[in-house]
Amino acid sequence: MAKKDKSDKKNKSAKKKDAADRSASIAAAVTQAARAMRTELSRRLSDSGLYAGQDTVVQLLADEDGLTPGFLAQRLGVKAPTMTRTIGRMEVQGFVERRSDDKDGRLTTVHLTATGRDRLDQIVAAAVETEERATKGLSGKEVRQLVKLLAVVEANLVTDTPKD
Repeated sequence: MAKKDKSDKKNKSAKKKDAADRSASIAAAVTQAARAMRTELSRRLSDSGLYAGQDTVVQLLADEDGLTPGFLAQRLGVKAPTMTRTIGRMEVQGFVERRSDDKDGRLTTVHLTATGRDRLDQIVAAAVETEERATKGLSGKEVRQLVKLLAVVEANLVTDTPKD
């Protein structure tokens, strides 16, 4: 029986190591792919004067102008101080402006300027070109499957604490 206990422990240890290796390789692959896509998108946006992350702020405000910095931070998955700095930079660049909320003067809302709106076409074109380069060699079905799989991974990670 002692021999079986050792065998069971080895099997459990091997399974844990395999899971850890697989997990590390998934994390590394997703991180590297995201970093490479972000670098490529930033390169394509450089002529527009936008920096990494600012493109998504412009896109959100183009969909719904007058959002609060807190809402923008939440939607983009960043902390409020990071969003405040981003908005400040974008304001200096002339892409956005802050205003007091009409209904609640205690709130500040962020609005696109004409210059910010003018960048929207460049952002969309850069995003399309980046995605086309990133998915070169993949079929439409494979791209849809990849997006679906990544959505599952994200959902698994943003749900409540796991009960493992």
